[in-house]
Amino acid sequence: MFGLTRGAGTDMQLLGELERTRDETLRYCSLGQWDLEKTYAPGKWSVRFVLHHIFDSETVLFDRICRVLSEPRPVLWVFNPDDWADGLDYAHRPLDLSARVYQSARNAVIHYAGRYYLEKGHLEWVHSVTGVRTLKDEFDKVASHNEHHLDQIRLALKQP
Repeated sequence: MFGLTRGAGTDMQLLGELERTRDETLRYCSLGQWDLEKTYAPGKWSVRFVLHHIFDSETVLFDRICRVLSEPRPVLWVFNPDDWADGLDYAHRPLDLSARVYQSARNAVIHYAGRYYLEKGHLEWVHSVTGVRTLKDEFDKVASHNEHHLDQIRLALKQP
């Protein structure tokens, strides 16, 4: 799709995970309405809501990465996913709109991970709840967060 920067600052396994989770996540956008409304457990978000959450989280995580690369030891605030789901109207927001934003943000994350994971991964920032973290931590979180929610989607799709 896009040419990836794979230089001295690259963690190849991480880049592979970022690409794999991106591709799998985007495939779920083509699900039918019935599957998009399935949940992985009673009272939990639907597949549609989980996808929107993945997409919005990607923009938050990308913003953090940009700030860590650009600002000295920034303090960055937690966000409440339930507030975002309500405020951004996940029930009615077009999935393809969210998917395009996600894809762009993920491709940028892949680019920066390829350039800076090892070279600048030591850069620190402060999370408003969890405290001091590093750029490496945030790159790793992008992949693990996405995978966690893909597990929920896979489980939901197994439901009758």
